[in-house]
Amino acid sequence: MRYLCLTFILIAAMVGIVGAQNIEDTTTVLHSPRKATIMSACLPGLGQIYNHKYWKVPLIYAGLGGAGYAIGFNNSYYQDYRSAYIARTDGDSTTIDPFVGHYTESNLLDLRNYYRHNLELSVIIISFVYILNIVDAAVDAHLYDFDISNDLSMSFQPALWNAGSAFCPSIGGGLTIRINLYP
Repeated sequence: MRYLCLTFILIAAMVGIVGAQNIEDTTTVLHSPRKATIMSACLPGLGQIYNHKYWKVPLIYAGLGGAGYAIGFNNSYYQDYRSAYIARTDGDSTTIDPFVGHYTESNLLDLRNYYRHNLELSVIIISFVYILNIVDAAVDAHLYDFDISNDLSMSFQPALWNAGSAFCPSIGGGLTIRINLYP
């Protein structure tokens, strides 16, 4: 019962804190994280341009281009070895196998599986770069108006307080850390 009362008090305190927040400032947002996210999802790099982080755009397109090239390269070899394996194992004497005398059936199967694995890995990498582009635009847009002044300071002060009651007096101590963000 005691924990239930304590939980109720904590929830009531949290509701009071959340209700006391000032919501009037949300209408004056000039730089929209939602807009940056949608722009970057529609065209990779557009969210970074919106956030004025132009140096990130070549990195995004290098990642997408490299993964796209790997997809094309691995797909080409996968198709070649796949068709050669099918031609060799189909039992039809009219099909032409370009790798006769170079590879065995097990070699063709291993090569086909190797390039298929690399093809799938390249698709995962290009998806990762695309998602990373969207997440980067959203996070950067959220931190766009974040102000860090040159006067950051921190002070340490010892603290002493009475933590007891009339029946059980006790004195506690600790260290208070105060970070001054604004002069």
